[in-house]
Amino acid sequence: MSSPLDQNAAFQAMFQAGNAMAQGFNQLLAEQQKKLSAAPGGVNPAAWSAESDALKSLQQAWIAQHAQLWQGMLGKAPGQSGPQVVAPEPGDKRFDHPAWSESPVYDYLRQAYLINSEYIKRMADEAPVADGQAKTRMRFMTRQMIDAMAPSNFLATNPEFVQKAIETKGESIQQGIQNLLSDLEKGRISMTDDSAFEVGRNLAVTPGAVVFENELMQLIQYSPLSEKVAARPFLMVPPCINKFYILDLQPENSVVRYAVEQGNTVFLVSWKNVQADLGHLTWDDYIERGALTAIKVVQDICKVDQINALGFCVGGTILGSALSVASLRGENPVASLTLLTTLLDFADSGEIGCLVDEKAVQLREATIGKGGLLKGSELAQVFSALRANDLIWQYVVGNYLKGNKPPAFDLLYWNSDATNLPGPFLAWYLRNMYLENNLRVPGKLEMCGVKADLGRVGMPAFVYASREDHIVPWKSAYLSRGLLGGETTFVLGASGHIAGVINPPTKNKRSHWLGDSATANADEWFDAATEVKGSWWPVWAKWLASHNGGEVAARAKLGSKAYPPGEPAPGRYVKEKA
Repeated sequence: MSSPLDQNAAFQAMFQAGNAMAQGFNQLLAEQQKKLSAAPGGVNPAAWSAESDALKSLQQAWIAQHAQLWQGMLGKAPGQSGPQVVAPEPGDKRFDHPAWSESPVYDYLRQAYLINSEYIKRMADEAPVADGQAKTRMRFMTRQMIDAMAPSNFLATNPEFVQKAIETKGESIQQGIQNLLSDLEKGRISMTDDSAFEVGRNLAVTPGAVVFENELMQLIQYSPLSEKVAARPFLMVPPCINKFYILDLQPENSVVRYAVEQGNTVFLVSWKNVQADLGHLTWDDYIERGALTAIKVVQDICKVDQINALGFCVGGTILGSALSVASLRGENPVASLTLLTTLLDFADSGEIGCLVDEKAVQLREATIGKGGLLKGSELAQVFSALRANDLIWQYVVGNYLKGNKPPAFDLLYWNSDATNLPGPFLAWYLRNMYLENNLRVPGKLEMCGVKADLGRVGMPAFVYASREDHIVPWKSAYLSRGLLGGETTFVLGASGHIAGVINPPTKNKRSHWLGDSATANADEWFDAATEVKGSWWPVWAKWLASHNGGEVAARAKLGSKAYPPGEPAPGRYVKEKA
């Protein structure tokens, strides 16, 4: 048992460490001030000096909380909990284990960290930065630092590590080292039991066949599950920054299977996981040889003038751009458009926008802009950093400190299945979308030989967004309503970028918001909207059915004479590794 003197020394060291952490952020903020004060609308250094009333108020509150915690902890014996001065945010499970409160030392360490974290976040929130993107970047970098410095991430300050090591007589330490070595060999952190899943065996198993392919994509047609189907076939364009089977995980949570069950003849683009030989591909290639080619093949196979189409995330950006090009060519191949968590206006591009500035884009243009690859592993690291506690530190602690094996989870298996991107495509996309936001300006961007204009995309559109989406903020997705030329229906789902979309009705989870308002203001729409429990999929299915063009007998065979069915779904492109 430690003596009061030992405890006091430990508390003093922890208090000093917390103070150093806060002071370190002050220095970081000062450096940011120097950079931002030179920019129009940047920081006014005088407004955030050590003598400013706002900073004094934050510091006084921070000192008062630490004093309250310190006084409450003094004299507490092991096994006694100290005062609860601060609590983790809802959903933060890092300190749920009883070991954090059983020892006054670890209890102090946990609460001191939370006090410092709140102080630092408030400094970032209230810093006088007029530039909205600079403020978002400051908040993002602040959160990265806070998440990384959590005492739960380190051997010496995590009581769960000590307890698990004692209980297992050191086996957890040995297993943690083995897990670390295995992940170093993989080049990534294991988030799930990789051996539990295989694409084509228990993921992406909706029956179908590849009916067309070129160097950029395979086009899959799925077998009907009903005697009657919509006269207009339905094409899905997933994002090219990850694998399509997020839309076809397992039968019970497959968007693809659900669409087939609703009486649609479903086609889907499976993008090539490009290697060095395709590092020359451009944005125009993804439009011309990707989306527009897929549309034409679907029209030819089903012998129709118009189809219905869906785009998800950057797949929606590609599809919207392609339809603009088609319209300017005098073509009108799509009768209805569905956009899932898609950005067309990048004014507020979420936390990814924090990582995109002029220097970063110039670097990409100089290194891979004329040819080359952005490795899938690098892309995966970027997305994991956006949710570091959930997608990095949780597994550092569980896999390496505790020696656990992560459980089987289909979505996280997909998340780890990285995809490469061609450099010219990426560099053009970053500059013209994230950095300069050119797509929303009619006639600003030339694509496939024409000046793009989203106002020419005049078919009815169903626009879906997720309320907690950190990649495509829902209010930014809402702006698509003002850019598209046709009538739009907007639906807002709960949860995030992926979990909000993959929400099958059979699970009866979460909720969504519906509203008839056509206002240009997202907040006004939400204020007038009605929350409905359960999945948004049935609302979308009903909307899509209203654009089906009538019903016909389901086709007995996949493909056509010109496009005979080849290898069975999901095809070989989706199985290629980065």
